[in-house]
Formats: sequence, C-alpha cells, structure tokens
Amino acid sequence: MGLTGLRAKGLKGRSKRSMPEWMLQPSDKKAVERQQPWEREGLKRFEKVVAFLEDLMVTSGKEAGRKLRLRPFQVEFVKAVYRQGPGRIGTRLVRTAVLSMGRKNGKTQLAAALALCHLCGPEVESRGEIYSCANDRFQAAKIFDEMVAMIQRHPFLADRTNICRHRKEIEDFPSGSRYAALTSEPSTKFGLSPSFVVYDELGQADNRALFDAMDSALGARKEPLMMVISTQAADDHAPLSQLIDYGLQVQRGEIDDSSFYLSLHTVPLDADAFDPAMWELANPALGDFRSLPDVERLARQAKRMPVQENSFRNLILNQRVAAEVRFFDRTAWMNCAGEPKIVPGAKVYAALDLGGTRDLSALIIIQKDIDDVFHVVPYCWLPGDVEERAAQDHVPYTQWQREGYISAIGRTTDPEVIARKIAEINGVNPIQCLSFDRWRIADLQRELDAIGCRVPLIPHGQGFRDMSPAINCLDRLVLQKRIRHGGHPVLTWCALNAIVTRDPAGAIKLDKSKSTGRIDAVVALAMSFTPALLMAERPVDIEALIA
Repeated sequence: MGLTGLRAKGLKGRSKRSMPEWMLQPSDKKAVERQQPWEREGLKRFEKVVAFLEDLMVTSGKEAGRKLRLRPFQVEFVKAVYRQGPGRIGTRLVRTAVLSMGRKNGKTQLAAALALCHLCGPEVESRGEIYSCANDRFQAAKIFDEMVAMIQRHPFLADRTNICRHRKEIEDFPSGSRYAALTSEPSTKFGLSPSFVVYDELGQADNRALFDAMDSALGARKEPLMMVISTQAADDHAPLSQLIDYGLQVQRGEIDDSSFYLSLHTVPLDADAFDPAMWELANPALGDFRSLPDVERLARQAKRMPVQENSFRNLILNQRVAAEVRFFDRTAWMNCAGEPKIVPGAKVYAALDLGGTRDLSALIIIQKDIDDVFHVVPYCWLPGDVEERAAQDHVPYTQWQREGYISAIGRTTDPEVIARKIAEINGVNPIQCLSFDRWRIADLQRELDAIGCRVPLIPHGQGFRDMSPAINCLDRLVLQKRIRHGGHPVLTWCALNAIVTRDPAGAIKLDKSKSTGRIDAVVALAMSFTPALLMAERPVDIEALIA
C-alpha cells in the first residue's frame, strides 16, 4: 500500500520549484519561479533557519492566520544552535541543544517548525530521518498535528510533501527525507539513523532509555542534532536534570564542550515565587502569547492552597521541585553542604537503618564540634546487582558506586558486612551509642558480638512517638545551618525524597510509602540525633537509656 494523505503523488511532473537548491542543476535554477525567503543570497545559516520559520503560518491561538514571528529569546536560541564553525562551509557546532522554560511559552510550535526545517527547509539533507519523541501517543501527536497544520497553510511545503496520518509520518519527495512521531518504547527504535531529533517534554519522562536510543543513533550523520524542549523535571536524577546540570557546567567553563548548548529560563529557588517581577525569567513570552492573567490566577491559587505551590513552581516558574510537598526545602538542605570533618579519636554517635532483601541500608556517623555544628558522614549499601537496580529504580547507583558513595553488599543485605564497618569506625572514633530499629536489633547485635565489637545499641522505633522529636530536631538543625553533610548524593537524594505523615496530635514521621524514592539514609540521620542530643545537650544516664 502506498503513502496516503495530503497531495499524495510521485516526483513525476513535480515542479523544480519544490526541489531544494542542492538538487538543482545550473540550468534548472533559471527555471525557479519564485525564490523562497530562506534562499536569498548572503544569508548566514541561522538566518536561513529564521527566514524559514518566519515564513510559516501560525495555526492556532490569537495570532492564527498570521506569519510566525520569532521572539528575541527564540532568535537567540536558533542563532546559538545553528552557528557554524570556522571556514566558508563550516559545519554546525552544536549537536545537543536544550531549551527549558515554563509551560505555554510556544515549545510545541517551535519544535514543529524546526522539525519541518530539517524535513523540507534549509536544513534538509538527502534521505534525512527526522523524529519527534514524546512520552505517550497523545503527546507525540501534538507536534505531528502542528507540522501538518503548518504544511497545509504553506503551498511550497504542501506541494513537496506527503502525509500519512494513521502512522503519523510525513515524506519529503525531493530529498527522500521522512519524519515520524515516536513514543517511549526504545527497544523498537534501534536501527534508526536520525539526522534531527526533537524530544518534547523530556522532563516528564520516567527514564532516559528513549533519549539514549536516539542519541546513540546520531553517529551515522555528518551534522546530526538532538534537541530537547521541555519544562524542568522534579528531581536531580531525571534525564532532563542531568542534561541541564551538564549544560550549566559548560556555561560556567567547568567543561569544554562546544557541541552542547543550554538555554534555561527559570526563577531562582531562593526568589519570591509570588513576585510578578520574577515570572518573566521562566516565561519569556509572558504578556505576549503567554497569558499574564492566567499566570496571575495560578499564583493566587498556589498562594491560597500550599499544596499547589510546588506545582506552580515546577510548571510555571520552571523550578526543579516536585509537585508533592516534600519535607526538606532544597535550598535549606543545600545550605548545609559544607564538607564534614570528623576528628580521629573523637567520640561519635551513630544510627543504622538496616534494609531488607532489596532495601538500601544506611549507617550515619555524626560528631558535634565546639561551634555546635554536627558533621555527618554516611555509609550506604545496596543489595542485588547494582546495574540492574539502577535500571529498575532509574537512579545512578552505578555512578555512586564508582565514586564511593554506595557499596554493593551481595544478593541480600548481610548484617555481617555492616557490623565489620561499625567495628572499623569504632576503632578510630569511639561510638558512644548506635540507634537501631528495635525489630532487627538482634541480628546486628549477634554479628557485633561475633567479632568482639562492643557498641551500645539503643532501640529506636519508627512510629510517631520516637520519630517525631528526631525529625523535628533534624529540621531545626537544617534551618539553623548546624549540619555539614558535604552534599553526599545518596543522603541528599533520600532527604529530598522525604515526605512526612502527621497523626491527629500533630506528631510526624517519615513515610516511605508516600515518598517518591528511597529515604533510608535520612531516616538513619534523624535517628542519630536522638542519643546525640540527649547526651550532648543535657545530662543523661546512658546506662538507663540503653536498658
């Protein structure tokens, strides 16, 4: 069955006007009926792209029926991405481009226009493969539908393309290039050879499998381009967050990579989220095609209903915050990222959250200095195959293992391994007492006895009665900047995953069932302060406490 759709026909009889300039013979060029705006002489590469985009028609909204007019932030992005290297016919430098901003700032329209530019505009190449990637079928259809609407309103493009709606594909006859809309089943995407890929809303992707499948396939092309246009993700380990962090390192000069370009529009985390003067930082089209009254309405709702504040921050202000209300404020937590310094020979306190068959295990060591600041050193273990667990949890366990932040512990959690680490630490810094979940205290005590390590174990419950004072204490110390955790990535991940539950009396506990990721390390951290504060801030009979 042949292709079906708009103006379905072969090349026979097709006007030379529809062929790109690089396919025309010198004698053919005289037959060109009308020069397209992007074919004017003297234009730089990015100027050709801009000219093509601004020859397209806006198909919806208040400007429907008018030619697309790029705003300054869009021109800046296009200029940066399509800049050429040195030389008369220098190649495009950028291979990966990320544009991140708040919702409703024209991301889909720009993505569709750029996909057309590579399919049948000035960036077309012989038998190119152009793809738009999305997280589901509905999202994938949005860019395709926008491209079709633009083609239907542009005679030059309509004359040279064929649309297959049921497969969401578009063919450019003169160049043999094809566009297809893809969804997130990466196993079916190997074998492709993309020349241009635009990933719409990567920030909402569960994992980076589709991104990696497409990115790794770019190598067969001379000038491939992977473009991501998305609002920020909620956490640090999301695929988009990793790209943005890399781009920020490039911007700061920490990494030399001219092939990567980031354009990030966001409101700083420490700014007043309800200050209208801040909103334009994340919404460059605010007051233009991004409705200011709509943002004002959402801001009023977020201010009146705190449960909506994080959603407003993430989707409108383009901040990296989860939609759920987390216990720890990211900025406050990272203000405590100073490097911990535990003096050898000094007394320390500890707590252990011992995992089960698949859970993370975390041992926390803390020491209070003369300035009443607590220095925190975590030790973390993960059972099972670390690479498999990383793929299942979508967390960089393998990277953390390479960097020494986490250790493998075998197929299941082995208390003996942890007991030996406790004994090793105790040999350098005497552990005054170790808080431990009372339901598994016998397992650890047996292993410590077997190696002759005498460390006092204090039973510590996980319910409201025991955890509420511990969590409140930890929260107070974080806000007072009286903790130094060194930005330990596993501990930070757990802390920023933490969600608390309250009982009718107002007591709180960390709730693993409601948290979006593992929280074991921050549970152990909270537990460690119960004996530390009891012993450090007021006299107490430790023997009675242990008993």
